[in-house]
Amino acid sequence: MAVDDLFEPLTVRSLTVPNRFAMAPMTRRASPGGIPGADVAEYYRRRAAGGVGLIITEGVRLPDPAAGHPFTIPTIAGDEALAGWRSVVDAVHSEGATIAAQLWHQGAERDDADGVVTVSPSGVDGLGNPKGRALRRDELPAVAAQFAQAAATARELGFDAVELHGAHGYLLDQFLWDKTNLRDDDYGGTLQRRTRFPAEVVSAVRTAVGTDYPIIFRFSQWKGTDYSASLADDPAQLTELLTPLAAAGVDIFHPSTRRHYVPAYPAADPVRSLAGWTKAVTGRPVIAVGSVGLQTQFRSEKPGQLIEPESAERLVAQFDAGEFDIAALGRALLADPAWVNRLRDGTLDDFRGYDPEKALSALA
Repeated sequence: MAVDDLFEPLTVRSLTVPNRFAMAPMTRRASPGGIPGADVAEYYRRRAAGGVGLIITEGVRLPDPAAGHPFTIPTIAGDEALAGWRSVVDAVHSEGATIAAQLWHQGAERDDADGVVTVSPSGVDGLGNPKGRALRRDELPAVAAQFAQAAATARELGFDAVELHGAHGYLLDQFLWDKTNLRDDDYGGTLQRRTRFPAEVVSAVRTAVGTDYPIIFRFSQWKGTDYSASLADDPAQLTELLTPLAAAGVDIFHPSTRRHYVPAYPAADPVRSLAGWTKAVTGRPVIAVGSVGLQTQFRSEKPGQLIEPESAERLVAQFDAGEFDIAALGRALLADPAWVNRLRDGTLDDFRGYDPEKALSALA
């Protein structure tokens, strides 16, 4: 296998990732009061020391109380939270890795048990049930400004990039998906109109961080409430979806899949994955994610089931075929923070897979 190719650096604007591996963002809910502590810094440092070139943080909620809950999800506002993130950034950098902050607004998927009213494009959740209220048109610029301010803060803290969470049925994805965007103004209806607000968020972030700072955009077909959902049913629709985002300032796309190797549009190409199609239609670098290093697709494991490791041959073959630029690992890094170093050193035979019952302790 041409494993060495995966250990070449990649430069995008001011970001140089030392190899082609990222740590996928995974929610932990381990920051009381929204403040990332020393344990959070150590959690990320261990994965950086294990060989990951780019850490993408767990979702970081915007300062607006409606943006996320519970409040054990870290935020990016307030002196204590910012000091905590500086420690995280320093810990990752000390191991020679880079780090991106994932900015997150949950929209209608927010847990509203605390009485805070959720906001979303149309006041419905991913199941189509009424929840909270629809954002007024005149409120949208303020939401975009929240993303922009958070991105500017991330840059000031020393993060090497930001990722906008536009996947899995959260706020930006709620605008993109026709099941949650029922608006009758020019932010709803056609795919072009549904893409308008996410593109405005990207544009606001670009203005806030400047021209040399990398913006990553994570999107997905599947949602937390519907694994069979689709934003783009063919390559033409994918082009229509992603072109405005690229034009607004996205540097790297991060198409989230449950299995990174599954053909996205078999009728058009029997092999090419969503990552491969994303790269083809945008010309931008792409992060592939979804069961990297493991046999069982994300969110299909059962209690007590050990997820067996998978050979890295397919991943290397996809990279050599130009399907992606960076591969993001999630569960494999919870099981073994040194997975990337093991691949480089040829010792993955020692990797025993992922045990869901041990996942909580790995996340803690």
